[in-house]
Amino acid sequence: MITCRTCAVEYDEPTPDVCPICVDERQYVPESGQAWASLEDRRREGARISVSQFGPRLWGLHAAGVGIGQTMLVLVTEEGSLLWDPLGYIDDETVAWVRGQGPVAAIAASHPHMYGVQVEWSRALDGAPILVNEADKAWLGRRDDAVTMWSRHHEVLPGLVIYQVGGHFPGSAVAHSEDDGGLLLAGDTIMVNPDRATASFMRSYPNRLPLSAAVVARIAERVMPLRFEQI
Repeated sequence: MITCRTCAVEYDEPTPDVCPICVDERQYVPESGQAWASLEDRRREGARISVSQFGPRLWGLHAAGVGIGQTMLVLVTEEGSLLWDPLGYIDDETVAWVRGQGPVAAIAASHPHMYGVQVEWSRALDGAPILVNEADKAWLGRRDDAVTMWSRHHEVLPGLVIYQVGGHFPGSAVAHSEDDGGLLLAGDTIMVNPDRATASFMRSYPNRLPLSAAVVARIAERVMPLRFEQI
């Protein structure tokens, strides 16, 4: 297994000449060209994962300098945890921390840019199911028996459902929790802006390619029935 240095998504070896996710118009291959890194490379370079608490049941894990900089959200419920937008790096200390929050019910990404090293996370967590939307399965760079395909909506746990809303990718998704007044985990499907009062809907964030007004309206229509107080 090896990861793309730009997006940190994992691939089976032999690796492709260029990362399919990065060469797509929604991402980019850096001017310096395609480069790959193993987890051991990342460890030698000093990669570290930090943990922050965002709410009573919600935690954010971040690996500075790894991939596109996503924060893996860990939503803890009485029935189990959801790992949302898995990081492109993993270490034993963080795995132990995740285990300390209880069993992991599922690992899921809002879209392919956030696949990270999801198979590594699954294998470190007793084969936790990896939920991949059927519409985006072609972007999987690494296959595993833990991968489960889903479409339209998927109940992870009672009161915790993943919905396909499209937009950024055909399978772009949000996870909705009914607890604590309602919570929406959105990744880049619905990007909360720095003012924390508005949101953006883009085909490509780094390349500044917007979605059409019709697609944005369709996303809004699909999330409108969900009750939530926080994104």
